[in-house]
Amino acid sequence: MADLKYAVIGAGGMGTQFGVLLQEFAGKHVDFIDTWGANVTTVRKQGGFYVSQDEKDRHFVKTNIFTPEEYTGDPDVWIVFVKQVQLDVILRRCAHLFRDHQVVFSAMNGYGHFEKLNQYFPADHIYGGTALIGAVVFGPGDINFTGGATAKAMNLCAYDPQIAARGAEGAPEVEKQIFADFTAATLNPTIVDNFAGMCLAKVVFNSVLNTLCTMYQIRFGEFAEHPAAKWLTESLVDEAYTAAEKAGIPLLGTRESEVATILHTAGVAHPLHHPSMYQDLTTGRPTEVDYINGYIAKLGREHGYVCKLHEFVTQELHLAEHAFAIHNPELAAAAKKEAEAVAAVQPLPVKAQ
Repeated sequence: MADLKYAVIGAGGMGTQFGVLLQEFAGKHVDFIDTWGANVTTVRKQGGFYVSQDEKDRHFVKTNIFTPEEYTGDPDVWIVFVKQVQLDVILRRCAHLFRDHQVVFSAMNGYGHFEKLNQYFPADHIYGGTALIGAVVFGPGDINFTGGATAKAMNLCAYDPQIAARGAEGAPEVEKQIFADFTAATLNPTIVDNFAGMCLAKVVFNSVLNTLCTMYQIRFGEFAEHPAAKWLTESLVDEAYTAAEKAGIPLLGTRESEVATILHTAGVAHPLHHPSMYQDLTTGRPTEVDYINGYIAKLGREHGYVCKLHEFVTQELHLAEHAFAIHNPELAAAAKKEAEAVAAVQPLPVKAQ
């Protein structure tokens, strides 16, 4: 296959990290598309991003950035990293850019985004992933990656179950090339064959670290240091795995391996990391808790099992959002205005395929 060209939709922490690493280490052509006005303006004025690794080695990376309405490129692979609550609007704004030959990859937090991508791309053109990879947005055009090259880990799987079942050896050529590019970019991918189990296992992971660290506004390492960290992790993981079992979804790994992964990530691999949900809370934006703990609770309810802990944690985080808005009205108002501006832009007509 010819050398793949990439375009990233969503130049936040994770989107920027994937794009920059593909550009810097894999030597790929990468364009960035974003709807955050301040980010687009700053990156364009700078000519690129300032990036750092674990708050060190801050350096400049030259890049191109566009709004969906400005972009005229034709990438081979779209990489999508936007917030679940924004995805519908942003996909509508990008719809005129999608072509039959293109494939799309996403490793967003939460559950539900692949069904939305499937409205624009056929199932056999969609690839999903889960990433134990951290990033923090210091400000527009200024991103910090957390965890070095050896700490990063991700899974890659075809959305189409027939393609996924082939495994790594039988993967389509484009998937093999994406895998090779992600490997060169130090993202450390593994091709797996259980799409639903892969995605839900990451939701379970996020339901502990993202939610609890956001609620108490602490880093992963600070959570790991607490004497109750293991008990809290085991309790939430056990309830989530039970919900998955009731739904007939076999997860990647066991309860024990999931707990071990969470605690290792928090205490060893990414102790300095603040989850993206924390970044949303502290800037007045709505969090993705309904797509994480809320999704686990919904899955349980749909199969006759009440996830009391995940139901409680979901509402407790919404209470934290409410409290933050009360005490930080200006930030909350600014975030609401930004969201309304993004949603108000009318999408361009979809071009003929």
